[in-house]
Amino acid sequence: QVYLVESGGGSVQAGGSLRLTCEADRLGDCMGWFRQAPGAEEEGVAGIYTGGSNTYYADSVRGRFTISQDIAKRTVYLLMDSLRPEDTATYYCAAQEPKVAPCGDWGRYQHRGQGTQVTVSS
Repeated sequence: QVYLVESGGGSVQAGGSLRLTCEADRLGDCMGWFRQAPGAEEEGVAGIYTGGSNTYYADSVRGRFTISQDIAKRTVYLLMDSLRPEDTATYYCAAQEPKVAPCGDWGRYQHRGQGTQVTVSS
């Protein structure tokens, strides 16, 4: 089991920015961010390979969101710029540990945090 705690969610106007933080008791080989809006399916948003820093993004956020890591702090970040109302969702940190698939394979992350709410108003 990988324990993950998210923080940094909140309310922001469209066009604004937020940075989410995920603190882990240990980093998985892949770390990622997912989101789920009410009535919608979970969506993989961003992933990073902690052994080499390769990053992966959903088309819906590419160019606006940036995932990064601080291995020494066992922390992963999601910087979200140019936020839109459709980005409103609960955001979850996730880990793939052990690594069983490429980090961009959203369906293979085994561990989730409790989530943090992001609300973007127009």
